[in-house]
This record gives sequence, C-alpha cells and structure tokens, in this order.
Amino acid sequence: MRIPPVVRTLLLLNIAAYIVDVLMQGMGNSLSGICGLYYFGSGHFHLFQLITYMFMHGGVSHIFFNMFALWMFGRIMEQTWGGQKFLLYYIVCGLGAGLVQELGQLFGLINPEAMTIGASGAVYGILLSFGMIYPNEKLFVIPIPFPIKAKWFVFFYALIELFEGLSTTDGVAHFAHLGGMLFGLLLILYWRKQASGYRINGGNFWNSTTTYDQTGSHYDKGDGSFFDKLKNAMGGKKNDGKANMHVHQSGHQADYDYNARKKTESDEIERILDKIRKGGYQSLTDKEKSTLFNASKK
Repeated sequence: MRIPPVVRTLLLLNIAAYIVDVLMQGMGNSLSGICGLYYFGSGHFHLFQLITYMFMHGGVSHIFFNMFALWMFGRIMEQTWGGQKFLLYYIVCGLGAGLVQELGQLFGLINPEAMTIGASGAVYGILLSFGMIYPNEKLFVIPIPFPIKAKWFVFFYALIELFEGLSTTDGVAHFAHLGGMLFGLLLILYWRKQASGYRINGGNFWNSTTTYDQTGSHYDKGDGSFFDKLKNAMGGKKNDGKANMHVHQSGHQADYDYNARKKTESDEIERILDKIRKGGYQSLTDKEKSTLFNASKK
C-alpha cells in the first residue's frame, strides 16, 4: 500500500533530523541538545522545543520503533481522516505529550533536569485513535501468541505506561506517552461531539454501529470489519438499495440528482474495496487508486 503524503513527509523529516543529529554529534555538537524539550523552569527551555522535540531521537531502536508504528497505524488513520485532519491530530498529540511531561517535571514526578525527545507521544496518540476508530480489528503483538482486539491492546498499553511512569525511573517518558493518548482522546471526543458525521452508539465508548451523514440521516456501519469502516469513512456503505437521505431546499429534482450521484460514488468505492479484499491493493489500476485516494481526503 502506498504511503500517504503526510505520513511519508513525517517519516522523511524524522529520519533526516536523526541523520543530521548523528553527523553533528560526530563533530562535537548535538541537534537534539538544541531541539529537545527541556523543563520550562530551566535556562535551556525554548517555546519552539514543544514542536522540535518530536523529531529528535536517541538511537536507532528509538527511531525505528516510532517510525514503524507511524507507518503501520498512521497511514491507516491518514486514509481514514484525510491529510489535514491527521496532521492536526498528530501535532496536538505531540504538543499534549510535551505539556504533560512538563507538568510531571513541575510536580516532581519527573526529574526536572531531564530532556525529552522522540515522536512517541504523537505515535501513542495515533495508536489510541486506531483503537477507537477500529476497536475490533485484531492485532498480532509479540510475544502474545494470539490476536488481540485493538481496543484491548490500547487499554492495556495505557495501563502499563501509567504503572511504569509511577513506579520506575528508567529514563523513558511514560507520562509523555500518556499525554499523547490523553490529548488524542480529548480531540477525538471533541470531533465526535461537533460533527454530525459520527455518534457514540448507546453510550458505548469504544463501539458505534451507526454513522450519521451531514444532515443527521443514518445508515448501518456493517459488520465492523476494517474494510466496512474504511468504506464508511470514505463515504461508502453497504448497499441496501437506498441512498442516504439529503435535504435540499432547491426541490425534489436536486435531491434526486444529489442522491443518485452519491450512490454512484458509494458503489464505486465499495467495488474498489471489494477488489482490494480479493486481490490486494496492488491489483488496483491507477485510476482506481486515484479514486480511493481522493475519497479518503473528503
């Protein structure tokens, strides 16, 4: 599957920053020493560090696992939300992680002399978003010998981070990880409250079987599989022989034309996703890939 533009750009920026930092360290300098996040009460703190710290990493394993998770889950979320919304979410999670880390240092839970670097806070926010949008998608996580649903994976990961943050001093920014998840949660709940396109069904935090269009009309989200949810996120739906209701004040003919057009687009997205199921993404033509990509940005 092709890497969407925002995730691709973030991957390249992180890798480039890491290479520059390694080269500078070889010359006796340190880019991470400038761009890493310091406690605001220290003389090394600068406001820009709340952004730049996300692009600094402390070693090969540090950047590898962060970038792997960004690639694995970030591309799905960008295709679900579109580039602009995904980038906003990523930045908010990264900023939230930095702010929570600062609060931890303020209240003495974290060494105030510590410098924070890494995209982990934003990545944990992405992980949370995947668990909320695709709660029943099954993941294989080493060393667990059986698949686990995304919602439980995220839940237990958060508990582990909280425990580690309160009980260990291993140099890992556990509170920043939790901060990224917390701000991601708040942003998703805000979007769900503001947009008529998504409602939480029956008060269930993790699941929703009903999706609402811009006019408040609803349709069933299907069986909860990844492709059904991706289809709904892109404007498609299971074909029950009825087009979504849409109200126009310009008359019945305008309503009919609009609904006919939307149904045609929905059917085309459904056909493309069914083709991916059977033959994989590589089986699509360039035109079908373009149609899918354009739909993901709506």
